[in-house]
Amino acid sequence: MKRFIAAVAVCVAGLPALASNDDIVKVRSSGDVATTMDRLEAAVNGAGATVFARVDHAAGAAKVDMELAPAQVLLFGNPKLGTPAMQDDPLAGLFLPLKVLVYQDGAGQTWLAYEDPKEMLGDLGGISEDAGYVKTMTGALGKLTGKAAGE
Repeated sequence: MKRFIAAVAVCVAGLPALASNDDIVKVRSSGDVATTMDRLEAAVNGAGATVFARVDHAAGAAKVDMELAPAQVLLFGNPKLGTPAMQDDPLAGLFLPLKVLVYQDGAGQTWLAYEDPKEMLGDLGGISEDAGYVKTMTGALGKLTGKAAGE
């Protein structure tokens, strides 16, 4: 399990470098990273989705005697949405389950960040930007991060 989480952390850490800033949606939070992540996890569970992993990047850094501002990633999904996307294009599995990063910036502000599903899946040949599951993922991410942000 530790190897799996470490592998996921490495994969997730590399994803923002692949996406342009225009593809990243950021939501300002009223709480700190831990509180915001707890609210996000509760919102995801309350929506009936599955939480697959919660990765604490700062804790990982501390294990190798390095410092990192608070940052955590939640990996979650709903097979009713993800399965059709992967049926349309198996490469969607590179982007699913969904991921939300909660982090503290240099000014001490907490943010939630995620890749826009339309942009994330839009370059895959088998997925239409008008696909119902893309719209549902987009709406769900907006609602879940809004709840987590304290809106």
